[in-house]
Amino acid sequence: MKVLRHVISVTVTLVVMTACVFSTSPHQDAAMIKQTYDSNLSALSAYQLGHYGLRMYRQTQDDDYQAAVWTDMARIASRLNGYSASISSKDDVLRLGAARLESYSSGDNERDALRHDAAKGREEYLVLGAGLISSMARANEYGLKHRDDDKLREILSWYDFHDYATNPEMIRAWAAQLANQVYWLKQLGENDLTHQFSLALKATYPDKKDSMLSVQQYNNKLYGMTHIILAASEYYRKSVKEAEFQWIYDYFRQHFTTIAARSKPDVIAEIGITFLLAGLENDPVVIQSQEIIRDAIDREKGMIPSVSGGTDLAKGEHRNVLAIMLLDWQGTSETPMVNKEQNDIQSVPWGLVPKTPH
Repeated sequence: MKVLRHVISVTVTLVVMTACVFSTSPHQDAAMIKQTYDSNLSALSAYQLGHYGLRMYRQTQDDDYQAAVWTDMARIASRLNGYSASISSKDDVLRLGAARLESYSSGDNERDALRHDAAKGREEYLVLGAGLISSMARANEYGLKHRDDDKLREILSWYDFHDYATNPEMIRAWAAQLANQVYWLKQLGENDLTHQFSLALKATYPDKKDSMLSVQQYNNKLYGMTHIILAASEYYRKSVKEAEFQWIYDYFRQHFTTIAARSKPDVIAEIGITFLLAGLENDPVVIQSQEIIRDAIDREKGMIPSVSGGTDLAKGEHRNVLAIMLLDWQGTSETPMVNKEQNDIQSVPWGLVPKTPH
């Protein structure tokens, strides 16, 4: 009888302990994932470290992330220094783009095939989009610009970005990236192609044809929509107004059941964050997104694994930093930035200088 009571006691204790593990709050789950990454920053590449550290700094204003932010600035400075030194003509851009195109030649998935085919004959886009424009925009967010900013802007002027941003083949290959780039161009004071891109995205992916899309293409459509809002916020620096993106919010609400069934945690987390950026914390989409993300956590590993179960910290940085923000949203912040009353940036990598106020 004494043994039986002991077994029952142990069983009850285990049940209670198990229940405690799974009865955490969204805030506690975010803290668990954050602790996993904060303890393993050395596992991240320079790009991933900057991506993670910048977002965590904007959420927390914790000085512990300043080194990661400086690493990101150094990466941006190095890239812009390289472009300034190596590009003097369209032939130089084409040469650099052709080299980048090779990286898609060996891809054996649907996305890489689409990107290879779309970039063939448009090799310059591989330099302009994810390279020059993204780097100039990130520097701009820090309150900086490159010392050869005029030259870099002249390079941009050689091309009509409208041709990339409104082309269906390009959108099927790079919807999210093009969304970023049109908003970055606007942010930089260049041509505003945001409206034209939205129209082209809708035309490329009409809602009535969603069921005909592959999983990859359906997620590409969703990424394009989320990144319109994320980029409009300058990546968590500013709030957005729901009414300005009503068609996107309406779509997410009306189709969330399908989205949840066909999408990766990255997409679902981004959708939830788009609502948080508009101050819609209590919207059912936010609540449902949080529940899905919490269910996806591998609590032994303290992170959200890939859809195939992979727990590589570096490969999972994107989805996990999104999960942290979704589960413990702290609002928008324009930090870190030079020339602010609270100067978050104490030193600037060579090649970058404070931008002059307009």
